[in-house]
Amino acid sequence: MSAPEDKKKSNHKKLTGRHIVKRTIFITIGAIIMAYGLESVLVPNKMIDGGVTGLSMILSHVTSINLSIFLVILNLPFFFLGYRQIGKTFAMSMLYGIIALSIATSFMHHVKPIVNNELLAVVFGGLILGLGVGLTIRNGGVLDGTETLAILVEKRVPFSVGEIIMFVNVIIFSIAAFVFGLENALFSMLTYYIAFKTIDVVVKGLEDMKSVYIISDNTTEIADAITERLGRGVTYLHGEGSYSGEDKRVILSVFTRLEETKMKDIIREFDPHAFIIATDVTAVHGGRFKKKDIH
Repeated sequence: MSAPEDKKKSNHKKLTGRHIVKRTIFITIGAIIMAYGLESVLVPNKMIDGGVTGLSMILSHVTSINLSIFLVILNLPFFFLGYRQIGKTFAMSMLYGIIALSIATSFMHHVKPIVNNELLAVVFGGLILGLGVGLTIRNGGVLDGTETLAILVEKRVPFSVGEIIMFVNVIIFSIAAFVFGLENALFSMLTYYIAFKTIDVVVKGLEDMKSVYIISDNTTEIADAITERLGRGVTYLHGEGSYSGEDKRVILSVFTRLEETKMKDIIREFDPHAFIIATDVTAVHGGRFKKKDIH
């Protein structure tokens, strides 16, 4: 083995035993929650989820073969793809999640439905599925091979992961319209949308990060108030007005979604006409981002 390969191998950090146990527990819980949503809400109301799970539900309905069998069979090709193209850790987490989901659906196959109303099934089915899938994704697991396919195909086509998944689901929900009827297929699409939004909340958390750029004549007062009232640090950026040619100080600060209203109130208090640009932040690392204590 060459020196670069030795170095690459030594730099690859393996998961600790504690991390593996934690990941296994949360993937198991996520799979059980999703299985409950499928068997107690969607299946009794003839609705489906998206992706490979949705296709498995269609085949299970048509053939009367247990859903758990199709979940394993249809996801296996994506496991091998993930193992070869993405990595062993990802693939093993995916395989465990799929097996856990399959076993959970098998045990819950005869569970009593919790709702028999389409609208209630849409809402609660979406929330339950989103919670289970989101908890699994947040802890490094995958319960559906569609995500793996989208990640791999994205590198070869000019489409995003989200667009690829949407295209696959359009096909699956179209098939569902012929099997369960158009109305049930439309309800399934609404359920999937609610699940998608719930996943977003669970994965990112309610404290999803945002950044703000503030251009004002009262930057000192606004910056001091942000630090004192929100406990957030600020950074001054230097800019120049294109029309006036005047030097401007621009405030940059990062805060949570829950603090957004208070941030806007502070800005309006000192300068109702301030120019504000607020954007979502995918991740924040390093620096002095940690919130200061405020009294």
